[in-house]
Amino acid sequence: MALAFNPLHVTPEGGRRGQLQLPHQTVETPVFMPVGTAGTVKAVPQDTLEALGAQIILGNTYHLYLRPGHEPIQRMGGLHRFISWPRAMLTDSGGFQVFSLSELRKVTDEGVRFRSHLDGSSHFFTPEHSMDVQIALGADIAMAFDECTEYPADRPRAEESLRLTMAWARRSLTHFRANQDRVPWASDFPGSSQSLFGIVQGGMYRDLRRESAERLLEMDFDGYAIGGLSVGEPRDLTLEMIAEVLPLLPRDKPRYVMGVGYPDEIEQYARMGVDMMDCVLPTRAARHGLLFTSEGRITIKNRQFAEDQNPPDPNCDCLVCRRYSRAYLRHLMQAGEALSGTLNSIHNLAFYLGIMRRVRQSLEPACAPAQV
Repeated sequence: MALAFNPLHVTPEGGRRGQLQLPHQTVETPVFMPVGTAGTVKAVPQDTLEALGAQIILGNTYHLYLRPGHEPIQRMGGLHRFISWPRAMLTDSGGFQVFSLSELRKVTDEGVRFRSHLDGSSHFFTPEHSMDVQIALGADIAMAFDECTEYPADRPRAEESLRLTMAWARRSLTHFRANQDRVPWASDFPGSSQSLFGIVQGGMYRDLRRESAERLLEMDFDGYAIGGLSVGEPRDLTLEMIAEVLPLLPRDKPRYVMGVGYPDEIEQYARMGVDMMDCVLPTRAARHGLLFTSEGRITIKNRQFAEDQNPPDPNCDCLVCRRYSRAYLRHLMQAGEALSGTLNSIHNLAFYLGIMRRVRQSLEPACAPAQV
């Protein structure tokens, strides 16, 4: 059995309070998923993530394939065991990272040939190879190999990208279904299996997005993601694409919007009916001194905080805000101390996870039972 999704409550606006049952964790939704690109959520230890309430994190197929390699990870029992993470995990397909190597890749119907950003070595990713790598890594959820469309992209480019993505989705699903019993933890969770999500693409064209969703539904994936967003398009266009696709997706399967977004965005999308979201922004912004707070964003390295003894966010109860001052966090940034990235990241992740916790609570009281 792959995942089981139970939408417990739904609001008239479409927001859903649910539970996603996975082999390693029952995830309360809507959920924000911290990104652990190379087997680590940057600068934040796994026990701290657990204390913050992270239920599910991401691993990056492209980066883990290049280093240390999916085969050594498989021999060591899979990614969960390798990084000592007992809760749920999702791996992306590697498609977005290969897409970002625009000067180092060549796309054909068969797959994508690219050069490693580490040493320039040549590699070839096909849908089948992406599935093999993700099965070896052993996350609870794997993603179909897709071709991400840049922004802006004209219609012929978006149509060609959609053609590839749909063909690769079919190949991904066929290969995955034939091999998913090879997941490293299969014997630890009898009766459970890895799950595979399809990814809706189509650029910024509403009809192509609809076509993509409808064709993926015919393939019957375990869940569905909306990809190809936050690639430079205006925010209102992102919202338009999400609103176009969500009503087409099944009520009894999880809905995942990939790579979004700012705090107010993830709350808005959750209230529309998105169940899962991820973004590197909390930790990436933290490393540059940008903190998200209940009073707005602050750039902690600014001089105004040099003697500010207040916590980063007076309304936050995270371990950073309970103990440290803005002045100290600024000092760490100015001194180039490694602890700076850690404390800033912990606070930002606590802020994001806190938003989702409050959204889940707010979706419960006034909701009616979901009709599946």
